[in-house]
Amino acid sequence: MKSDRPQLSPQRPELLAPAGNWECAKAAVENGADAIYFGLDRFNARMRAENFTEADLPQLMAFLHRRGVKGYVTVNTLIFPKELAEAQQYLCTIIAAGVDAVIVQDVGICRLIRHLSPDFPIHASTQMTITSAAGVEFAKSLGCQLVVLARECSLQEINKIQQQIALQETSLPLEVFVHGALCVAYSGQCLTSEALGGRSANRGECAQACRMPYDLIADGKVVNLKERKYLLSPQDLAGLDVLPDLVKSGVTCLKIEGRLKAPEYVANVTRVYRQALDGVMEELERPNPLTPFPCREGGIKAPLFVSERGWGRGQLDQEHYNLEMAFSRGLYTGWFGGINNQELVHARFGKKRGVYLGEVTRIHNEQVTIKLEAPVKPGDGIVFDCGHPEAKEEGGRVYAVVSKGKEAMLTFGRNDLNLRRLHIGDRIWKTNDPELDKQLRQSFAGENPQFQRPIDVEVYGEIGQPLIAIARDRLGNIVQVESAISLVEAHTKPLDTDRLQEQFGRLGNTPFVLEKLTNHLSTSLMLPVSELNRMRREIVVQLEELRSQPKRWQLRSDVSFQDLLPSSSSSSPLSPSLIVLVRNLKQLQAALKAGVETLYCEFEDPRAYREAVQMVRQQQQKNKADNSSLLTPFCTDAINRVSQLPTIWVAPPRITKPGENWILQQVRACEADGYLIRNYDQLQFFAQDRCIGDFSLNIANSLTADYFQQHFGLERLTASYDLNITQLQDLLTSCPPQWFEVTIHQHIPMFHMEHCVFCAFLSTGTDYTNCGRPCEKQEVKLKDRVGSEHILKADVGCRNTVFNGTAQTGAEYVQRLIELGLSHFRVEFVNETPDQVTKIIHRYRQLLQGEITGSQLWRELKLQNQLGVTRGPLGL
Repeated sequence: MKSDRPQLSPQRPELLAPAGNWECAKAAVENGADAIYFGLDRFNARMRAENFTEADLPQLMAFLHRRGVKGYVTVNTLIFPKELAEAQQYLCTIIAAGVDAVIVQDVGICRLIRHLSPDFPIHASTQMTITSAAGVEFAKSLGCQLVVLARECSLQEINKIQQQIALQETSLPLEVFVHGALCVAYSGQCLTSEALGGRSANRGECAQACRMPYDLIADGKVVNLKERKYLLSPQDLAGLDVLPDLVKSGVTCLKIEGRLKAPEYVANVTRVYRQALDGVMEELERPNPLTPFPCREGGIKAPLFVSERGWGRGQLDQEHYNLEMAFSRGLYTGWFGGINNQELVHARFGKKRGVYLGEVTRIHNEQVTIKLEAPVKPGDGIVFDCGHPEAKEEGGRVYAVVSKGKEAMLTFGRNDLNLRRLHIGDRIWKTNDPELDKQLRQSFAGENPQFQRPIDVEVYGEIGQPLIAIARDRLGNIVQVESAISLVEAHTKPLDTDRLQEQFGRLGNTPFVLEKLTNHLSTSLMLPVSELNRMRREIVVQLEELRSQPKRWQLRSDVSFQDLLPSSSSSSPLSPSLIVLVRNLKQLQAALKAGVETLYCEFEDPRAYREAVQMVRQQQQKNKADNSSLLTPFCTDAINRVSQLPTIWVAPPRITKPGENWILQQVRACEADGYLIRNYDQLQFFAQDRCIGDFSLNIANSLTADYFQQHFGLERLTASYDLNITQLQDLLTSCPPQWFEVTIHQHIPMFHMEHCVFCAFLSTGTDYTNCGRPCEKQEVKLKDRVGSEHILKADVGCRNTVFNGTAQTGAEYVQRLIELGLSHFRVEFVNETPDQVTKIIHRYRQLLQGEITGSQLWRELKLQNQLGVTRGPLGL
């Protein structure tokens, strides 16, 4: 039965564009962005980009607000202990400047902002890896007003999260990325740039290792994938085709990615989504929508079209053309449609291409003949793709085009190309369209506003009284202007609605366009045109002045980050203990034989945890029996203590999405001693159990550590892998050191990703339902350009982790950490044999007991000598 209640139209989402500098900001504003986001010169995830400075903020925010656009500052990196004072000063400047919100990754910084200001808006960054209703609830508990979901969320999952947060009354507005580059790793969970190059992605210095070529090695042999080498490089996200579904999902904001992009990119992509979004909203707001989603001419005066004739490109084709010319490694709807591992990563290249023009069919007399798939004209820049994007490619500008049906003969400038390096069958890409670039630059050139936002005007008055005009914009600003001359009776040309519309609608070269005029004049009245013009200009001045006022957020001057620091503890230091994480039952058996007292298990299949727990329980019984025969009856307490060792803690998968609590139930069913917590769902699910916080909680400072310790009662916290030795020391001296454990030996988990390499390249399937589960049958590694072979593992949710092929150690720093009061040291294994496990455990036990030095250990085991993943400052 149909409901009699009227169907409410979905709200119009905000269109959020990137802006690294003034030109990009103007490009976004003049092409219809509702808001922009930008980094300043510190603490943002785009540190290699050109950024605004704090000194720019007042002028920038005044410009944005005058144009009816919001401005959000990215403070979306992890903050280290010694940076908290600087971060506080930085945040105070941002809040005082009237910025509309900050986008934040660090839990401690969320706490600090809310301490400094009770009302300043915080947006939870996609770097927080929020994939569920539990993540939204966590963000809300921190004082966040909006959540940027992980890009890996499908439309179905977005809808499920919306339903769940509505039922739980934990609703927050949700923002999603709609266009741009896709990180293959879950944002905030990528350690590759650091592990391989000492540049932290969580500190804004991503080196884009995912865009590099890799060989796939299965069971020791290189798999012949022909020209598919870029195994970890996703196509770029383009949500244009699913825009109606995104709007219907109720997301509040659609975000355009734009790392290190030019203003032409910002103008192009913003304009395409502005027009498309306006068209979708117009269709959804109709009483009885019958036709496909059209594009409406609104604030943008005209769409951008290329000038080629005869191609019959419709509006949607034109939009795709513009997006591909903006920047494209291939455009795809990403994860919005769910998992399709055959489409997400085509693996043929990892760099910008553009529009596909066709294949070379003939090379003759300095001319190249191609079978055309898209229009080309003189001046266009093209590149020839022979299937080796890692090598220097031939390319240049087209000098002349001779068309013959669906073929075209292209001529290039003398010496522009080495025709001997071209081949029949080479693919050709258009990488630059100067005509389109010119149109785009014109869209934000000059001082006069080109994108106008609607205002409504109401007119009142009586004979002998001034004319009153009340103007409102869509942001709630309202101004009232009166005429300096009284109204008189009209004998000719009275102030009817058409005449008022004409005069008040002359808003060219202003930020406004008159959308609706309401005439409340009851009789024929008259006022000179010059006075109407003066009133119109006054409306513009007053509205601009009103909009330019900075937001006045509360800012407490009597507080400091130091108020939030945990009190230092004076408990007696414990003897150093070794914790061992294993990834299969054979490793577990070796660790048990070595006498390890605290064991962590992270298995690909959680069903194997039952057997692991049984093995540990049998060892406990054996320990109890052995010690009972040795100890006197007066040592009952000691017997009981020993019989509880070893303890076993098991790890759920790193990511939990809607509908995946069955995995957590499967994990808990093994009845382990405790659980290694990786995400927000697990904080909820295992709230009544013994828990230890893992590295993926990104604990990099004392404010974050204190929050997890106090709110969730975690027994220990694993320090973030982003910390080097100096920063780790700072963390241990700013908190009770017994809160922490530090991983001193591991294969760094470089990428953790939704993309399944097993499915994509060792099967023809799209996901776990039809891939044949090659992950269960083959040992797989990825070989990088320098010959290192990195280990690939899948988890129960079919998510993949790439582990650094070389294990690394922080052994040289262990003695210093013990002196600071740290007593829990973790060693992790991935694919080591039982003999290797035994040997490594023995050496680390000797290290903790002071029998060997750290230098001896790492040299003997041939390990990479570093702690965490940042190499540079370790010797400080």
